[in-house]
Amino acid sequence: MSIRDETGSGAGKFLLLLTVSLLVLCLAVAVAMTVGDYAIALGTVVLAVGNGLGLTTAEIPRIEQSVVWDLRLSRALVAALAGAGLAICGAILQALLRNPLAEPFVLGVSAGASTGAVAVIVLGIGRAGCRCPMGAFAGAFAAFALVALLSNGATSGPNHTILAGVAASQLFNALTSYIVTTSGNAQQARDVMFWLLGSFGGVRWPDFQLLILVVMTGLAICLLMARSLDAFTFGDEDAAALGVPVARIRLILFGVTAMMTATIVSMVGAIGFVGLVVPHAARFIVGPMHLRLIPACAAAGAIFLVLADIAARVIVAQQTIPIGVVTALVGVPFFAIILYRSRPQS
Repeated sequence: MSIRDETGSGAGKFLLLLTVSLLVLCLAVAVAMTVGDYAIALGTVVLAVGNGLGLTTAEIPRIEQSVVWDLRLSRALVAALAGAGLAICGAILQALLRNPLAEPFVLGVSAGASTGAVAVIVLGIGRAGCRCPMGAFAGAFAAFALVALLSNGATSGPNHTILAGVAASQLFNALTSYIVTTSGNAQQARDVMFWLLGSFGGVRWPDFQLLILVVMTGLAICLLMARSLDAFTFGDEDAAALGVPVARIRLILFGVTAMMTATIVSMVGAIGFVGLVVPHAARFIVGPMHLRLIPACAAAGAIFLVLADIAARVIVAQQTIPIGVVTALVGVPFFAIILYRSRPQS
């Protein structure tokens, strides 16, 4: 078999895997719309979605149509986009920093976005012209600038940047706690702390419209720079020798990850482990080449977070637990398995 045949066979397998992943995602979204305090049959869900899209005119109870179309479908789609965006960010940061522990939360971007969003929610900063997403954007880019300053920009090594991110994360987490404890009442403090652990309860169609624009734009930019990301695997000097504009690519991709993280955090709160675990799982399946890894991360992250949202609603009867709790409970042992399988053989 020639190299061209092997390449074509590999591409065919990848497309098949991606197609199966999308089908699994569609099934997970459908199941997510049946779950809740008001149980709805899967057949009714399909009819309600068809009615909402204008494809069918089935007669179903108005309350079921409203619950499926106005509440649960938007929630499931936002969960899928959030999972895809966080997984993509994790893969990009791990490549740029050549560190398997890199993700938005380790670098403080998520903590900064949380601080900005909480400042808007609790203090009312910019309420007249600045909504929660804008506060999250400001916080995320403030954290990004602080990490760049502490790590001396592009001249520092990956480990130095990780340490700077840990310091920034601690600082912004402390600021968030200070704002909540000194300026918020008891109910605000409870609501904010629940939101910071992640919740899809308040998302609606306008959130989906913004998030799909941001995530799809970020995905397109990352795919365009996939070959440059492959070069970062060998280090900055080797990437530059291959003709990659290292500083410009790093700045653009850091900006893209900050944009996606800020948008996600402003809508659903801080959700950990998705950007850390999913890229490793996807890399184990499709390999390290980013032209395949990035779409695989998007699909796997979407499936993972939709399933996590389902689990968050069914683990405890008549109660929804924060989505961040579920991702941590699943992510820690899953990550331990990945580390065990990747250990050096004696």
